[in-house]
Amino acid sequence: MITYDDFSKIELRTGKVLEASAHPNADKLLVLKVDLGDKQIQLVAGIRAFYTPETIVGKTIVVLANLEPRALRGVESQGMLLAATDDTGTKVLTVDGEIKPGSGIK
Repeated sequence: MITYDDFSKIELRTGKVLEASAHPNADKLLVLKVDLGDKQIQLVAGIRAFYTPETIVGKTIVVLANLEPRALRGVESQGMLLAATDDTGTKVLTVDGEIKPGSGIK
């Protein structure tokens, strides 16, 4: 269990995937350029087995926007996308309909 104060530190925002490419040093990772409205960030995500760069570009996804940056196999990730996984695979959480990049998730 976490406290409400812990939860209130999490910044979930919508992000529009502008670009995607295969990670140069990892078969399971994609590198994404994501528009958060007030800035663009780079995400590294382990979704390559389920999405190609062409199928993820243009989607509005849910992003943990205030995660401390971390290098994954030599490429910096400046946040984290949210996804659901079960025995059939992984699905990136997306937004139903149009909304501005950077909109807060409540």
